[in-house]
Amino acid sequence: MDKEIINLIDLAIKEDLGEGDHTSLASIPANKTGKARIFAKEKGVIAGVELGAFIFRYIDPEISITEIKKDGDMVNPGDDILIVEGQEQKLLQSERLVLNFMQRMSGIATLTSKYAGAIAGFKARLLDTRKTTPGLRKIEKWAVRTGGGYNHRMGLYDMIMLKENHIAYAGGIEAAIVKVNDYLKKKGKHIPIEVETRNLDEVAEVLEVGGVSRIMLDNFDIAEMRLAVQMINGRFEVEASGGVNLDTIRQIAETGVDFISVGALTHSVKSLDISMLAME
Repeated sequence: MDKEIINLIDLAIKEDLGEGDHTSLASIPANKTGKARIFAKEKGVIAGVELGAFIFRYIDPEISITEIKKDGDMVNPGDDILIVEGQEQKLLQSERLVLNFMQRMSGIATLTSKYAGAIAGFKARLLDTRKTTPGLRKIEKWAVRTGGGYNHRMGLYDMIMLKENHIAYAGGIEAAIVKVNDYLKKKGKHIPIEVETRNLDEVAEVLEVGGVSRIMLDNFDIAEMRLAVQMINGRFEVEASGGVNLDTIRQIAETGVDFISVGALTHSVKSLDISMLAME
C-alpha cells in the first residue's frame, strides 16, 4: 500500500482510538473471536474494498477476510461485500475507519460511474479535479478511477495549469506561456502545460502563441465550445470545464472535446450507505 495512504490510516486510527476503545475493552474478552459482514444498504458502485481489507489486516494481521465483491462492482441493498473473522475487539476498532473510507470512496465511484456512463461512446475522457478533501486526495482520486473516470493532475507539481489568476499576475496569456516555457527549460523539466481560456478571442491568442499541451474551455456555452474545437483543429488537446452536470455533459462530449473535468465528482458527493453487522 502507498506510504502516504498508510500514514493517513495511522492518523485516522490515532484520531479514533486515542488511548483505547474503552467500550470494547470493558465489555468483550480480549481473545474472543467473532465474525461480521460488511454489506451495502443502498445501490451503487462499490469502492474501497482493497483499502478496507488492508485496514482490517493492518489492525489485526491474524484476521480472516473473504472478499465477496471487488472494487468497481455494482451492489444492491443487502449485498455482502466482505466477511471478516477475527478478534472481536479489533473488528470493532476497525469498523468505523473501514466504513468511513468505503462509504466515501463508494459515493465518489457511484457518482463518477453516472457521469462516465453519460458520455459512453464519445472520445471525451471524464476527469476529476483538485477539489478534494485535504489529506484524502489519493483516496478520492482512487475512487474516481474505480468509477470509470480518469485523474487530472495530482497536485501543483505534475502539470502546469495557467488559470485566470496566473494569467492576470503574469501580464497576459502570451507572457504567461513564455514565462512557464522558460522556467521549464531552465529547470530541465518536461511536464505538460495547460492554459485556461474564457472566450474565443483567448483561444485564438493561445493558438497564435503556441507552446502548450492543452487548452481549457472554461464555462463556454455549447455553440462556442463547438467553434473552439473547430478552431483548435487537433493542434492541442481540448478540455471542457465549468458548469458541467449530468444534464449537460453529453452535449459537451458531442462537441468533440478530449476531456471533461468535473469538480463535483469529489466535492459534492453523497457517501454510499454501508454497514457492518456481527454474525452468529
